[in-house]
Amino acid sequence: MNWSRKSLDELEAFYWETIAPAMDRDGMDPTRDVPTYAWLTERGWSGIAYALREKHDLTPREFFVGVVGLGDGDADEGYDWGIDDDRTVEAFESYLDMLESRRGLADSTLPTRRTHLARFARVYRDRHESADLLSRLDDRDAEPDEIDRCLAVLDEFDAELATDGTKLKYLQTVRSFYEYLVDFRRARYNPVENAAKQFRWEQGQPDNRTMTADQVSDVYAVADDLEDRLLVLGLAGWGLRPNELASLRASQLVLSGDDPHIEFEARKNGPGTVALLYGVDAVAARIDALAEDDDWNGALFPSSRAASGHIARETVNRRFKRLADEAGVTVDGEVPTAKLCRRFWYTAYQAAVDEMLAQLEGVAADQGSKSADIVMSNYLSEERRRSFRRQAMRETLADVFESTGESVTVEEHVLQ
Repeated sequence: MNWSRKSLDELEAFYWETIAPAMDRDGMDPTRDVPTYAWLTERGWSGIAYALREKHDLTPREFFVGVVGLGDGDADEGYDWGIDDDRTVEAFESYLDMLESRRGLADSTLPTRRTHLARFARVYRDRHESADLLSRLDDRDAEPDEIDRCLAVLDEFDAELATDGTKLKYLQTVRSFYEYLVDFRRARYNPVENAAKQFRWEQGQPDNRTMTADQVSDVYAVADDLEDRLLVLGLAGWGLRPNELASLRASQLVLSGDDPHIEFEARKNGPGTVALLYGVDAVAARIDALAEDDDWNGALFPSSRAASGHIARETVNRRFKRLADEAGVTVDGEVPTAKLCRRFWYTAYQAAVDEMLAQLEGVAADQGSKSADIVMSNYLSEERRRSFRRQAMRETLADVFESTGESVTVEEHVLQ
């Protein structure tokens, strides 16, 4: 197994698909117990420790606790940043506190962000003999040199990190940190704001594989019952992780009103709610059908054999692969997994945003603005931007799942 080529997402998937069942067979709790290095070595998986250390700058415990979500979540206490610049450390911790307290970022995601920032600061220190990331951010005259300094760090990431997906995640964390400093007037500019344009990290990497709209449509077409159709909808239409879909309960669904959504107490990344932009009628029909059973436990995918009362993550993947196989769909010559179906949601959402920006170009020209980005930033509230993004995504999903309905363009919304 080529451990060094695996992204964090792929290593996490390997844990749930291979390591967790082995732990269960050995009498351990794969949702809480952290496997030891000796136990991993006995089963031939010692390479995961090397990959985590060399490619992702994580110890195995940091990975199992902070990324996978095992243990009691206390691995972050007394974190060693590995740098001696107190102002930079204070800025990092202030940024992470903001993510946790104001944006509701899940605790399991914070160690990954912390690791990204620490590695950036350490490489910066090694290249430039100081981990001071702040002092030059108040001086516009220093901006060109500071951009070059940060690009030099990213050059090392480009050479050292295994995949484009990992490199982009590091850059996204660092860029978000600098944006935080600018927003709170602790910096006058973001030195990595346009750094992504200097690299071609998004192309040709195995961890960026996904399904096309036609492939998702083909899989959905062979789903001959409501349960299987909801499985495809949950992955490709709602962007849920397989484990989130497997454990979904009716009590999490808000189907009435203008903003149907799914509520989560905590997620690995991002918001505690997921918008239901498509498939509300289908999920309502599923709830009505299940509610006819007086013994129904509230799970959308119930299982009488599982102690949890719902199907497992592995069951979602197995059922999806069966549907894909029946549809004759392959990605790079292999039957796609549930994870690749979920990735479609992200690629489709980005395409919908790009389409929205293209439509706004006409509005920008009418207003004498240089670009659609300026219209987005200066003339539209966040609520209206969100409305336009969702409208574009609804149309995309309607095309995929063969729905019909009146299509209203973003430009028409803006001009009304």
